[in-house]
Amino acid sequence: MKIKAYLKPHCGWSNGVRAIMRKYSLPFEDIDIINVRSNYEEMVRKSGQPLSPCVEIDGVMLADISGEEVENYMLANNLVRPTSASADFATNEGCSHEEHEKMQAKPVRFF
Repeated sequence: MKIKAYLKPHCGWSNGVRAIMRKYSLPFEDIDIINVRSNYEEMVRKSGQPLSPCVEIDGVMLADISGEEVENYMLANNLVRPTSASADFATNEGCSHEEHEKMQAKPVRFF
């Protein structure tokens, strides 16, 4: 399975996606959309929208999705098997106050 995850370095939603990848020990490409403009542009072009996280699994783009939704997609499509392991981070929560502060400390303007 080839997984490309378009994520922010500091984001509750993005960390939820990372937690699901760790839960199932899945290798994936963690693509930084904040510090690399071309990555953000690629995400928007492929997903058709500007919100993240976006996760591409074997060519199928899951746009503006939580870790919980990624897990549900993979289970429903038999890409992973149910496990008793638990995620090490919340998989369906936005950014914490601290994460918002980290993102505000370095403004990013693409347009």
